[in-house]
Amino acid sequence: MIHPISVAKTAAAVCLALLFPAPRPGRLHSLPAAAQQQKKDYLSPLEADQIRDAITISDRVKLFLDFAADRLRKIDYELQQKERNRQWSERVWGLINAYAGCVDDAADILEAGLEKQENLGPGTKDLEKRTKEFLPKIRALRENPELAKFKTDIDDAIQATLDATATAQKVSKELSAAPERRRP
Repeated sequence: MIHPISVAKTAAAVCLALLFPAPRPGRLHSLPAAAQQQKKDYLSPLEADQIRDAITISDRVKLFLDFAADRLRKIDYELQQKERNRQWSERVWGLINAYAGCVDDAADILEAGLEKQENLGPGTKDLEKRTKEFLPKIRALRENPELAKFKTDIDDAIQATLDATATAQKVSKELSAAPERRRP
């Protein structure tokens, strides 16, 4: 006789396998598990709390952009360090991907905010302005010979920055097309 608990455990395992499939082969498979986890959890607990506690979408966008700028500063700091070991490579890789994640999330939150009919003007302006500031910095990283092994990740970060700029422009156009609703 099959025990009902083992059936439930099997069903749960199948559901988890369907929801979270094994990673596809690619550049992540060569990185250690800690670095792969960092790709997913690129915000510190304090930063995640700040995002959750932000009242408006524009506030969240500003925070994500501040975190992205922080990652760029940390990359500059790492490039000034003399010691280059495996941990250095993992830190730089993590910072590059965290930057891209912050910029992606800022753009995603802003775009999703269109449905909420919230005042997105400040967030839109901030995203457009800051991504234009970030782009030359991230492109300069691509030209740095010390970061040659991160070329693909830097290209992804450049694309995330370009996409975020395009999102800001798209949201700006949609905001100018629709009148702002006044609250009674």
